Amino acid sequence: MASWRPDPSFYPSPRMAEKAKAETIAYVAMFDPQRKTPDGIAVVDVDPGSSSYSRILSTVAMPNAGDELHHFGWNACSSALCPNAPHPHVERRYLVVPGLRSSRIHILDTKPDPRNPQIVKVIEPEEIAEKTGYTRPHTIHCGPEGIYVTALGNEEGKAPGGIFLMDHDSFEPLGRWEIDRGPQQFAYDGWWHLGYDTLITSEWGTPDTFEEGLVPEILLGSKYGRRLHFWDLNKRKHIQEIDFGEEHQLVFELRPAHDPTKPYGFVNCVISLKDLSSSIWTWHRDGDKWAVRKVISIPAEPASADDLPPMLKGFGAVPPLVTDIDLSMDDRFLYVSCWGTGDMLQYDVTDPLDPKLTGKVRIGGIVSRATHPGARNGKLSGGPQMVEISRDGRRVYFTNSLYGAIDTQFYDGGFDGWMVKLDAKPGGGIEFDEKFFIDWPKGHLPHQIRLEGGDCSSDSYCYP
Repeated sequence: MASWRPDPSFYPSPRMAEKAKAETIAYVAMFDPQRKTPDGIAVVDVDPGSSSYSRILSTVAMPNAGDELHHFGWNACSSALCPNAPHPHVERRYLVVPGLRSSRIHILDTKPDPRNPQIVKVIEPEEIAEKTGYTRPHTIHCGPEGIYVTALGNEEGKAPGGIFLMDHDSFEPLGRWEIDRGPQQFAYDGWWHLGYDTLITSEWGTPDTFEEGLVPEILLGSKYGRRLHFWDLNKRKHIQEIDFGEEHQLVFELRPAHDPTKPYGFVNCVISLKDLSSSIWTWHRDGDKWAVRKVISIPAEPASADDLPPMLKGFGAVPPLVTDIDLSMDDRFLYVSCWGTGDMLQYDVTDPLDPKLTGKVRIGGIVSRATHPGARNGKLSGGPQMVEISRDGRRVYFTNSLYGAIDTQFYDGGFDGWMVKLDAKPGGGIEFDEKFFIDWPKGHLPHQIRLEGGDCSSDSYCYP
């Protein structure tokens, strides 16, 4: 739907986006790990002045069970203002919500009543496979010329995974993005440096290697993803591959600098087979090529076998399992979710090659099961997972579920969902908002969060 003026939630630069008004609601993907009841999108009140603060206001149930809602995004965002492919009159109106297991995509209209979105279109997996050659849609990013969807499997659910595009008005699947994929086979995340005509993709594995949980033989055999791929964004051609080495497994979340003049970004590696550590890497320009450097290493913590799940008993340690990261709009603070130990870490990355730890909280964790000031249920399962930052960088939200079949591999004795919020100090440092703790309704678990009007992992910018 076109409008005469650009959407007021679009900003030409991250500096201007930082000045946006505070969000009052958050949209959260929730799924039934048993796949018996429909998944949904929950609308959460995040306005501290509201009488319903820290409560779920409404939910939108999907029409089918078993979708496994995971990541989702907006149909359009600030990249619509870019000069190379401008679409200034589209609206940030629709949530594009894929089912990772079902390969079905749902379109939710938030405009008539943002607190009660409505499903206006469902794209069935057969149509997506026929028009794009892909299945298992994973990540949604709004780009200058349409909606980019990374998919983890081809039409048969095997390799190669990749990217397809959707129209941001009609939501028609347009087709496969890659013209020349080179050696790329695995997919996970995809994002870009618009100012450098470069797209980056990361790796997980094919659906048969994770849909029933991580496969120890595949993990220990270093057969999950461990590479970054760099592409010519305009020519849609693979230009460079960087292999992190057999020791490193599961190269996941891409967080490029928001300032389009800065050719660097951050990616997490979930686990090292050498010592169970997790790591953060910075990609950057090195002459006429891209290079990566490990800039943070987070060690595993010794633990008694009695406190560890079967999958970890033989190792005598709990791995940090960094499964998500997020970068503040001013490119200053990187947030690192340690789903295994229960830590949420804040690093000052003003120098992207020399991060400094500036904040830490602990909640949940495989061994620690740390509680929250607002919790009533004692020891908490799960740990910091999907993290989202407000545009001004003052509020940090996160949930605790990684993936239905994997949650119970690492957390014995049942798994309950929760969502929390941190308050972030301008100069560094984080602490829990004691009034914000959502004990997620039983039967569903929460995953990705999207904030009203945009957030730090939804938009990209063409102007500094």
